[in-house]
Amino acid sequence: MHMAEQINQPPVASRGAATGDWTPDMIREEVVALKHKPGALLPILHAVQNRVGYIPEGAVAIIAEALQQTRAEVHGVISFYHHFRTHPVGSKVIHVCRAEACQAMGGRDLEAHIKSRLGVDYHGTTADNEFTLEPVYCLGNCACAPSIRVNDNIHGRMTPQKFDRLADKLTTATLEIR
Repeated sequence: MHMAEQINQPPVASRGAATGDWTPDMIREEVVALKHKPGALLPILHAVQNRVGYIPEGAVAIIAEALQQTRAEVHGVISFYHHFRTHPVGSKVIHVCRAEACQAMGGRDLEAHIKSRLGVDYHGTTADNEFTLEPVYCLGNCACAPSIRVNDNIHGRMTPQKFDRLADKLTTATLEIR
């Protein structure tokens, strides 16, 4: 089996806080740690998103003030780059490759299946906050198309059946103890 075909263990979330849990001091810590770098805005935005899971609206003013920029300038960068999110996401972010190689190998059918299985469209999050679905335009895994990425793990030669097994494996079940 090719490495890109393997179903990996669910990754541990890279953020230190649960999605949505942030404080102004947390944002200031990230700003202080990175504001000395040239072009500090992007590293700061990445650090905040890695820590919180998204860029909270309240963080924009803190970042802008620390970098002596306007909120509009910071918001403009956030909205320009598709990578940045301004809302909480599920514990697993699934990126479906929509580039030509993946589409030529059945990517559109896979995309439709994933949307149906999760019950969400792109940029949506499942009701249980398990999965957020995002489009991406090339994962650099063209030889193993179609491909998806779940958090930081790329899965190639994906089929609807393989996706179903992966989704089942990644879904957390709540156990009721009596």
